[in-house]
Amino acid sequence: MKGEKAGENFVAITDPGSKFVTQATEEGYRRIFLNFAEVGGRFSALSYFGLVPAALYGIDIKTLLERAIGMMRATGAEGDVAQNPGLELGVALGVLAQQGRDKLTLVVPDNLTDLGLWLEQLIAESTGKEGKGILPLAGDPLNGPEVYGQDRVFVYVGYENQPDEENRRKVAALAAAGHPVITILMQDALDLGQEFFRWEVATAVASAVLEINPFDQPNVQAAKTATDQLMKVVVEQGALPQETAPVLQEGGLDYYASVSGGSAVEVLRNFFGQSQPGNFLCIQAYLQETPALNQELQELRRVVQERLHIATASGYGPRFLHSTGQYHKGGPDTGLFLQLTTDHAQDLPLPGRPYTFGTFQNAQAAGDLRALQDYNRRTLRVHLGSAGRSRAWLAY
Repeated sequence: MKGEKAGENFVAITDPGSKFVTQATEEGYRRIFLNFAEVGGRFSALSYFGLVPAALYGIDIKTLLERAIGMMRATGAEGDVAQNPGLELGVALGVLAQQGRDKLTLVVPDNLTDLGLWLEQLIAESTGKEGKGILPLAGDPLNGPEVYGQDRVFVYVGYENQPDEENRRKVAALAAAGHPVITILMQDALDLGQEFFRWEVATAVASAVLEINPFDQPNVQAAKTATDQLMKVVVEQGALPQETAPVLQEGGLDYYASVSGGSAVEVLRNFFGQSQPGNFLCIQAYLQETPALNQELQELRRVVQERLHIATASGYGPRFLHSTGQYHKGGPDTGLFLQLTTDHAQDLPLPGRPYTFGTFQNAQAAGDLRALQDYNRRTLRVHLGSAGRSRAWLAY
């Protein structure tokens, strides 16, 4: 046991002047990495925030950075003006979005699925504002051309020498049907360094095409403010304020929506009946992530895509609040938002606070829902009650 020297087992990565600098100094952390303050979080993959964990994980960051520098030169003054990788991608995405193809559907092999989580934040938080934006879709079920509208652009990212026959066959069919398809092939995983740089440049270029500022996030604060207001009530009164009554209670589930119905089937039918061409469904799951739940949500996305022919997105709360959450409030009013909440059977106190983790998560869900409603978004909240009921509503 190191006792007072336990800090030697930790390193800190933070911005200059943050409270974390003081804490890490007082507790004797082995190293404090001060990042460049002007680099926003979603553009920080090639800064200390991304590189230090990569190095500790054993990744060859020297080669990763060498390839990133090669992309930096290709997209900068040293590159070929006629073939600029970042400019080409950014202009394509921006112009396609102006033409209504604003759903960027990422297609990757199984061992690249996590790339979508990074791209979601980079693109959605950078472009989703002033009623404009590009919605990145990771994990949207890849299907035949007949289920897609005219709001899609498909980007396939894979490896040159790795078979990915099913995805490539489906992407080829989409291209043959007239959908725009962009293909990026890497040598190996260390090419991700250059792809991080390419996509960051492309996101800034696409934002310029859309005439928006890619480096601010004006609507992220809306959910934070609503949550803070609710937490003040918790501190003062010991609990969240009383909710309005659900429009329906059935099968142990509570339905909160602006639409009504005499049964769960009617409520769901009326909610999804608001869908129009070019819309998308966003599933916001304030639930514990598990492989089984991932499969259920993926099945829901598949059913909605095949029946309504609209794009689908899915995220776990409160994680998505700092990524696609900006697009949800600041982007175009084309989303249907399905929020899933549950009871917290195994709750824990939050250290130093007079409330629990579960109460704080409930406040974040309620705050985000309130923010969405303030922007007149179409919302449906389904409270699943106790654990084990998650499949019940899927049956509808």
